[in-house]
Amino acid sequence: MSQFFQIHPDNPQKRLIKQAVEIIHKGGVIVYPTDSAYALGCHLGDKSALEKIKRIRRLDDKHNFTLVCRDLSEVGTYAKVGNQAYRIMKAHTPGAYTFILKATSEVPRRLLHPKRRAIGLRIPDNNIALELLQELGEPLMSTSLILPGEVDPMTDPYDIRDTLQHDVDLVIDGGYCGMEATTVVNLVDESPEIIREGAGSLEGF
Repeated sequence: MSQFFQIHPDNPQKRLIKQAVEIIHKGGVIVYPTDSAYALGCHLGDKSALEKIKRIRRLDDKHNFTLVCRDLSEVGTYAKVGNQAYRIMKAHTPGAYTFILKATSEVPRRLLHPKRRAIGLRIPDNNIALELLQELGEPLMSTSLILPGEVDPMTDPYDIRDTLQHDVDLVIDGGYCGMEATTVVNLVDESPEIIREGAGSLEGF
């Protein structure tokens, strides 16, 4: 049975953030709010938690997971960021964007695009997510909470709890946080290429 934390979207309670991070460290899968939709997240190095998320969403090995980071310096640990890519990301983060970049050796191979060794990274504009990441001290491995057969992410924390209470370890209720996916921008070759238009504005690209 999953735990259910109601965390204030503007002033997240430190005690609950710490408890949530303890659950992640112990191999738990959590549902947490971002600036585009609710997401499933787990510890970067935890293979069994990753497999659990794949089972929940019925994903195959080709699915691209995203590393959700707290700031640009953390992005630089896991991706090769050139000058132009850095300027673009600085202007659009935190925000509802996923940036595709060449991965560094810090990224587990199982998370990489098999041919391009690229990885999606994002810095969400959501206080709860950022507090979690700050306390965790490393990125969360994440994917949008879209159930098999559905097109849109789940939006109601109580529905999420009722549906996934036996599949995840924690559901964080952070209120309504939207239901549109992020805008995906490919920065592998420095020049921005819009892969998917989503919640993030295209202005500035």
